[in-house]
Amino acid sequence: RYFAGPIRPLPEGEQEAHVAVQDDGTVGYSHQRLEIRLRPVTDAELNRAFASQSRAGVRSTNPYTFGNWTPLGESWTPARFTVFWLRISNYEYPKVQLDPTQATILTTNRRQYRSLRLDELSEYYRAYALGLAGNAWARFREQTDILRRTLYAGAPLFSGQEAEGYIAFPPLDDDVVQLTVTLPDIALRFNYADEPTETIDLEYVFARDVVRGMHPPADARLSSAK
Repeated sequence: RYFAGPIRPLPEGEQEAHVAVQDDGTVGYSHQRLEIRLRPVTDAELNRAFASQSRAGVRSTNPYTFGNWTPLGESWTPARFTVFWLRISNYEYPKVQLDPTQATILTTNRRQYRSLRLDELSEYYRAYALGLAGNAWARFREQTDILRRTLYAGAPLFSGQEAEGYIAFPPLDDDVVQLTVTLPDIALRFNYADEPTETIDLEYVFARDVVRGMHPPADARLSSAK
């Protein structure tokens, strides 16, 4: 079996120009007074962020993880999604817009993942809601409400504004050890018809450790796999 450690950014020398790597794992593009920061988020951090929704085992309503549920006979919890935290600060342009649904992950072994839209995540959880009432439906409503509040919305960001939220991808395959997150077609300038006239593409490079064994390793680097 394969156990993956947390995703971490590669050093600045292996990132694009104008991209800095911070101690907390954030990779940030900075140009004058525009900042676009991306940080991988572990399941442990997501469970802390939604603590009350992550304590009910199989009935946990944390929409990004399985909560504190573990498979029968196991001591570890698999990943439900691959999640990043995106934050944009715009103090440079009249308007900036980033569409999170266009974000992609491309790996060194040629796997590709695209970000999941709200309606796709909602449909994923609808399968667990049997009928339109009862506890299962209430859990579904809570999960979709959290997603609406916390996913990066992608609305236009005017001068002096900041926005933040999660971007979720499918779980990575076991053979993925290095990946590039691409945020394409970020609109920086618009014409009179509100059509983009200047765009940029950003790429952030990350890696993770993957080990093989019967049980999760005790190595602290792989603690999120427990």
